[in-house]
Amino acid sequence: MEPITKGRLLRIYISESDRYDGHPLDEAIVDALRTAGISGATVIRGIAGYGGSAILHTTHVLRLSEDLPLVIEALDTVEKTESVLPRLDEIAPDALITSQLVEIHPHRMVD
Repeated sequence: MEPITKGRLLRIYISESDRYDGHPLDEAIVDALRTAGISGATVIRGIAGYGGSAILHTTHVLRLSEDLPLVIEALDTVEKTESVLPRLDEIAPDALITSQLVEIHPHRMVD
C-alpha cells in the first residue's frame, strides 16, 4: 500500500454568468489551475444556491435560472495550491475561495 500524503483542497465558488476577459470564469479558472500544474480540478454545477445577494438560483421548472452556482474543486500539495492563489485572486476577485488540509489516499488498480 502506498503511503498517504498531505495535500490541500481548494473550493472556488462562482456563478455560471461570471466572466473573465469575455470568457466563462470557470474556464479561466480551470486553465489557470492547469497552467500552474495543479494535479486536478473539477467543475461542479449546482442545482440550487444563493450567495451574498441572497437571490435564489435554481433549476426548478417554475424558476428556471441560467445563472446556477458552480464550485470548482482542485487538489494538490499545499505549496502548489498556495502558489496559484494570487492568480485566482487576479481573475476571480469576487469568488469565495476556501481551502482545507486533506489526506490523499492513492488509488490502486485491482487486477
